[in-house]
Order: sequence, then C-alpha cells, then structure tokens
Amino acid sequence: MWLLRPPGVYRPQGDTWLLARALSAAGVRPGGAVLDVGCGTGALSVLAAELAPRSMTAMDVSRRAVWATRFNTAVRGQAVTVRRGDALSLDQSFDLILANPPYVPGVDVVPTRGRRRAWEAGPDGRAVLDRLCALAPMLLSPGGLLLTVHSELCGVDRTLHQLRGGGLKASVVARVQEPFGPVMRARADELRASGLLGPNQRTEELVVIRGERPTG
Repeated sequence: MWLLRPPGVYRPQGDTWLLARALSAAGVRPGGAVLDVGCGTGALSVLAAELAPRSMTAMDVSRRAVWATRFNTAVRGQAVTVRRGDALSLDQSFDLILANPPYVPGVDVVPTRGRRRAWEAGPDGRAVLDRLCALAPMLLSPGGLLLTVHSELCGVDRTLHQLRGGGLKASVVARVQEPFGPVMRARADELRASGLLGPNQRTEELVVIRGERPTG
C-alpha cells in the first residue's frame, strides 16, 4: 500500500499489518460507524473505509499524522473525517474501533510532544492501553467491536481481564513473532534488567485482541 508519510509520523509496520489482517478476517458488516484511534498515516482508515461504513472517523494527537491521513484518504476518494485530538475522549458511540496505541515499555514519563508519542507508553507499556480498556466499553455501540494490537510485554491477560471487566467478550484473534525494531534493540538491556525480557530474547510476540460488546 502506497502512503504519504511525513517525517515524524509512525511508519506502518508489523503491528499495523497484523491488525489489518485481523480486520479483514473480522467479518465487519457495512454501514457502521468506525473510529481509528491514533491513525498515523491512515493505513487502517484506508482499509476500513473500503468496507463501506456509514461514517469513518480518524484521530491522532499529531498534526503531521492528521495531515497524512487526510491526504492518504482524500487521494483515494474516501470520505473520512480526520481530527486532531484524543479519540478516547469522544462522546459518541461506534460499531468498530481500531487501535494501534503506543505500547513500548521502559520510560517513566510519557512524552507529550514529538514523534516518540507514537510508541512510548510508560514503565509497563500501558499508559494508553489501560485507558483504552476502560473507555472502549462506553465508546462501543451494542454489538460493537474493538480490535487492538500490542506486545506480549504489556500483559495480554491484563488487557483481556480489563475488557471482560467492562462487559466485553474478549479474546486473542491473531499472534505473530516480530524481531525487535530499533527502539526495542536500544532498550533491550534495560528491559532485561527490569525482568520484562529474557536474557537471550530478540523477538516479541504481537497480539490482536478482539473485544465485542453484547447486543443485549
């Protein structure tokens, strides 16, 4: 997929395409309201817009990401509302939520500016994931679906437990082993010292978790 990616915007990579494959396999019906949380280049928005949704909303805190998504969807003739801001603060409901949130662990303070916002997620990698798990049940319409991707290092069982605690049916629907990228390679010794990585670990498992709000 060709995408305009300005400097500083997260590059679609293994986690993006794992989530894209899960979306393709999810059997999403046309005519729903869709939200792309942290849209980046808009790769997932482009794919979701091909499913004939009633409405397609994409949001990111990065101005450059918003510009990129607007371009990448407009050049394809797709009707996507792209906004800058915190998607999890919206006061409306959606039939499908797609989220590839920051999930790299290892920093004490999450940055509020710059490109590192796309991956830095606090000491345990859950600065955004915990909010997503808490708020997704309120953002989903009855029968609505959440698809989110993150690393095993962030606690897969914790995500499942939180989503189920919010009343969603939750399960892992896709997995893949990915070699460490530049950020993880640079931080590997620190993460080994904290016990998050094994002594010889050079890959991490990425998972897609599906959460579904019951219709009743």
